[in-house]
Amino acid sequence: MAIDPGRGLCLHITTMKPRDLFEAQSKKEHRHEPLAERMRPRTLAEFVGQEEILGPGRFLGKAISSDRLPSILLWGPPGSGKTTLASVIAHTSGSLYVPFSALQGGVKEIREIAHGAAEQRDVYRQRTILFIDEIHRLNKGQQDALLPHVERGTLTLIGATTENPSFEVVSALLSRCRVFVLKPLEERHLREIVSRALTDPERGLGALGLTLDEEAFQELESAAQGDARRALNILEATSDFVLSSGGSVESRSLSAQAIREVAQRRTLLYDKSGDEHYNVVSAFIKSLRGSDPHAAVYWMTRMLEAGEDPRFILRRMIIFASEDIGNADPRALSLAVAALSAHEFVGLPESTLAQSQAVTYLATAPKSNSALTAYARARKDVRERGALPVPLHLRNAPTSLMRELGYGRDYRYPHDFQGHHLAETYLPDALAGHVYYTPSRNGHEKEIADRLGERREKARAEPDEEPS
Repeated sequence: MAIDPGRGLCLHITTMKPRDLFEAQSKKEHRHEPLAERMRPRTLAEFVGQEEILGPGRFLGKAISSDRLPSILLWGPPGSGKTTLASVIAHTSGSLYVPFSALQGGVKEIREIAHGAAEQRDVYRQRTILFIDEIHRLNKGQQDALLPHVERGTLTLIGATTENPSFEVVSALLSRCRVFVLKPLEERHLREIVSRALTDPERGLGALGLTLDEEAFQELESAAQGDARRALNILEATSDFVLSSGGSVESRSLSAQAIREVAQRRTLLYDKSGDEHYNVVSAFIKSLRGSDPHAAVYWMTRMLEAGEDPRFILRRMIIFASEDIGNADPRALSLAVAALSAHEFVGLPESTLAQSQAVTYLATAPKSNSALTAYARARKDVRERGALPVPLHLRNAPTSLMRELGYGRDYRYPHDFQGHHLAETYLPDALAGHVYYTPSRNGHEKEIADRLGERREKARAEPDEEPS
């Protein structure tokens, strides 16, 4: 089966075992490959991290070792080992390994691969593993085309994604795969990976005589943020930077300053359309709701430093001011709106001060969700009972006919009564007595609750109050 190599697919299906292909490839010259690619593990023994899914007795490790892998989805942040695991499988499996480009390949190519896989299985008794990096980029048509072949076992799927597969992968395909969650690498993992790269004379930088002290490693680990590929990329770039400065072998120490120079600004893990985006936003809102100003300002800063649009954060703050504070502190909404106005007026970076002020105020303000619950209760009655008629005494009566029909009759003007209030029915007759707004006992709402209570007691004691 010939496939256009420009689409990133396997050019030709062959009976030669994949391990032979990769062993032959490993003998070729690869010094121009990036360090991260050269150091990519080829066996499970070389793989570092993810002990929760690959450790002794774990299902995935045993499945890879025994070459009995089911269809799987690998979900984790960049540099956590998703593509590397696929590479390990490619090096060790007796199955045919076919990479597929989610962006360049289409439904036609999927069907061609499936047809070739069926032939490979029937003629040569060999399975086909289809690896799709960034599987979340497959559209629904591509996923639907893939589904029957995964379902029948014609193809074993390995999908890698940084996005939550429950959002990005159709449910039918998701249900036929086992999902494994990969975590950012810990410091000890990065230390082992970096040490291996510095000492390996063939695939790594071992022949260069480079050293890395503890301060420099801490700087590298901080810049990498659990991403092995980023750590190795920074390490390689730093080594090029140091060597280009003309240092001798004895003085080829990669300093913390050199790493800072190369790494420059850290790239924060925060995809504005991805799963981590929603995780950070969720942490921000829950910190506000939990009245923790320290955590709230931290998560806000995380978003701003990662390049989030301040208007998005400010809109969430305005919603929060009503949803979680409301009348417990009516000033909260005004301050949140003022923070948005301040941003529109002065822009970044100065507007971060107004945002920080607003966030800390919202976090420390008394809390009440009575505005939310009041709307929810009223909405329930509106949806269940429909458009109930407006009581006659509340209706507008601009014409004589309307007045003759009783519109507005017996309406009593509250300002004519003592305290500018009277006991009156303003709800539709079918909802008389329904309570929607229940103020909390927090902040200003305690005063509101007391006032409403006094009015109820007064209405019971003086039902026939006359105008003052």
